[in-house]
Amino acid sequence: MTYVDRAGLQVAAELADFAETRLLPGTDVTPEDFWAGYAAMLRELAPVNVQLLAKREALQAQIDEWSRARKGLRFDVAEHTAFLQKIGYLAPEGAPFKVETQNIDPEIAQVAGPQLVVPVMNARYALNAANARWRSLYDALYGTDALPGTPSGPGYDPQRGAQAVAWAADFLDKAVPLADGSHSDVTAYRRHGAELIADLGGKSSGFKDPSVFIGDVEHFETARYLLRHNGLHIELLIDPAHPVGKSHPAGLADVILESALTAIHDCEDSVAAVDAADKVLAYGNWLGLMDGSLTESFEKGGKTVQRTLAPDRDYQAPDGSRITLKGRSLALVRNVGHLMTTDAVLLDGQETPEGMMDALFTVAAALHDTTNSKTGSVYVVKPKMHGPEEVAFADTTYARVEDILGLPRNAVKLGVMDEERRTSANLVECIRAVKGRLVFINTGFLDRTGDEIHTAMQLGPVIPKEEMKSASWLNAYEDGNVDAGLATGLNGKGQIGKGMWAKPDDMAEMLEAKIGHPMSGANTAWVPSPTAATLHATHYHAINVFDRMEALKDRAFASRDALLTPPIMTGRNLTPEEVSHGLDNNCQSILGYVVRWVDQGVGCSKVPDLNDVGLMEDRATLRISSQILANWLLHGIVTEEQVVDSLERMAVRVDAQNGGDPAYRPMAPGFTGPAFQAARELILQGTSQPSGYTEPLLHAYRRQAKQMYGA
Repeated sequence: MTYVDRAGLQVAAELADFAETRLLPGTDVTPEDFWAGYAAMLRELAPVNVQLLAKREALQAQIDEWSRARKGLRFDVAEHTAFLQKIGYLAPEGAPFKVETQNIDPEIAQVAGPQLVVPVMNARYALNAANARWRSLYDALYGTDALPGTPSGPGYDPQRGAQAVAWAADFLDKAVPLADGSHSDVTAYRRHGAELIADLGGKSSGFKDPSVFIGDVEHFETARYLLRHNGLHIELLIDPAHPVGKSHPAGLADVILESALTAIHDCEDSVAAVDAADKVLAYGNWLGLMDGSLTESFEKGGKTVQRTLAPDRDYQAPDGSRITLKGRSLALVRNVGHLMTTDAVLLDGQETPEGMMDALFTVAAALHDTTNSKTGSVYVVKPKMHGPEEVAFADTTYARVEDILGLPRNAVKLGVMDEERRTSANLVECIRAVKGRLVFINTGFLDRTGDEIHTAMQLGPVIPKEEMKSASWLNAYEDGNVDAGLATGLNGKGQIGKGMWAKPDDMAEMLEAKIGHPMSGANTAWVPSPTAATLHATHYHAINVFDRMEALKDRAFASRDALLTPPIMTGRNLTPEEVSHGLDNNCQSILGYVVRWVDQGVGCSKVPDLNDVGLMEDRATLRISSQILANWLLHGIVTEEQVVDSLERMAVRVDAQNGGDPAYRPMAPGFTGPAFQAARELILQGTSQPSGYTEPLLHAYRRQAKQMYGA
């Protein structure tokens, strides 16, 4: 790598060029001030970062020693709690307080709805997510298993279309009912003064709540009627010439739902960014989202398609005034955590914290914001922090970034991901540490489970992966996250979020299950695709989340005893069949993800599981699977020989599952490539990996693959 000197830093030439020719021009920040500020920030804060990571390891070492002394004994949660308090793992709680964040966009603070998460390195996905604010309900139904059966024939299937129209009419009856009659019987929608009227054969009806109609655009026989319910918008598209509209008595060609209110553009778990070139790609796409310039061309149906950011949407209110609604999802960016370092910037010849580089570069890109925040805010999601001290350090880091870039204090808003055990156990104090800029907390089952296993690694063998969702600690974790957000006044200030729906092809199941997220008091939840966002949006019409928050705010706080009880198998032996299934299931999951990450640089994709069900996977999946097998290996549930045998057999299976990919490199029969070796080491070295994270090994083997394959 070629380096250039900047304020005493050794900066990768391509990163310096990006900063000086693309990132900073058009801002008030000079390259000299940018690099001098960054150098001073690194000299002061990088040593603090090192100290915080050392404290993680010291606490874990004490927990390991305590656990080894009690292996096989009955777990005593009171004793465990007292021990955690003694070593400083559990922080003392201060006086009650409320979040103080100001200047928050309404998509974050005032409206509940779905949240997309996409790898920012993929421009097409980033644009799809940005444009997922408005989506066709008919399309989401027609092309998925949300409706029974499948479309017939290569063209439009009128019977399938009729199913979608009927489902949508039932949705409208529930969300925006007519005063008299059903949307399924409407023969015409029309303006009558300030009201929207529905004709139903020989009678007419307004809406049960006339205020749901807030605007329209009428042009001869076509119209767009805008409704609002629970803060979310619904557009009725009238077009009698449309293939669907011409078969509908009212000419209703589509029902457009406001879907993904927000989208997290990810620099972390869903990308494979291991060097300066990768980081420049990520930062460049984020910059394009901020200044509106991001485009992407691709082949579809034999034609070249160019995708750009969607424009805003204009309507006329009943009083004649103009309504302009954002055409794009509000964009957040996820930076990496405190752990990893990067050789893209060296200080005194040493790698520097990647999270600090993300902080400076992604916030600097937001200086160009012309399409995103209406309040002058920059929304950053910060993952993988352990406890209040680390959250406070993030607050300090972004304050320093604000100073370098000339931003007012707390212009950068932070989302704190509740995905590590020490954060969950101290969540209220974590919120206190960033109360001036907090806009987001959420739960993430997979990473959180990975840390749960690693923390209790020496205590005993853990339960199988399939049983984790019924473990008592998990329910306390999910409820406690909402409890902490409500207790600190986050409702009305930010998002309380829930995790990803991992099955992008199973929308019928999602419609049944994911309504549990708004019912839990969460005002957002992650979805894997724009289509899933549209279908999940119907849940926020069914449930008024802010009413749910009000109903839940006085309940008893989730049990800390349950939260601190690890998922250890006590007095139970697994059958040989359970062990074999657990081995193969986890090995296949690890290999299916790692082979794309290491060989192809794909950080997030739909990976077939052991039963050939496509699951949307990122690094969090890898963490839980590798930690379970590392734990079983440590406690003699499996042997190293069994692990290697399962990996080799599952590699053959994964090779077959990827047989249709011309860019795929098979792992069998040699089992010597970097992808297979990475998967092997993630298990065999899982006990010693920091907090059970997969990044150190993945990065090393991805770099090896880039050298071997030239990509």
